[in-house]
Amino acid sequence: MGPIQKKGKRGLVSEINVTPLVDVMLVLLIIFMVTAPMMTQGVDVNLPETTAKPLRQDESPVIITIDPQGGISLGKIKADAKLLRQELEKLSMTDKDRTILLKADKDVPYGIVAQVMADVKDAGFNKLGMVTVPIEMKR
Repeated sequence: MGPIQKKGKRGLVSEINVTPLVDVMLVLLIIFMVTAPMMTQGVDVNLPETTAKPLRQDESPVIITIDPQGGISLGKIKADAKLLRQELEKLSMTDKDRTILLKADKDVPYGIVAQVMADVKDAGFNKLGMVTVPIEMKR
């Protein structure tokens, strides 16, 4: 509908109709909202549930420790990233269902922790837990 001129004729409207523009933008917004979570990648980690008492385990877990300087230990063996991958691959050949516990110092850079977690996942282990100190014990 345009403005009516003197003799009942309609003139041209030179305004932009924003309704189709808003419709297209809303559709694009919905598409991005649905697809954005699917685009993220990460390491799947099964973290233990927080409980007041330690969980009982049938077998002893493999413990990987990262010290504040970034040094890695597998059990009592000092290892670098390459040796850690080799030892994890050896362990995965015999028992992939074994639990791996990661003890990292709070001052260790996140990149080192993420790399160790990726190495554990690449070796084929599905059970990875992170050892933390409960809040009650800090006080």
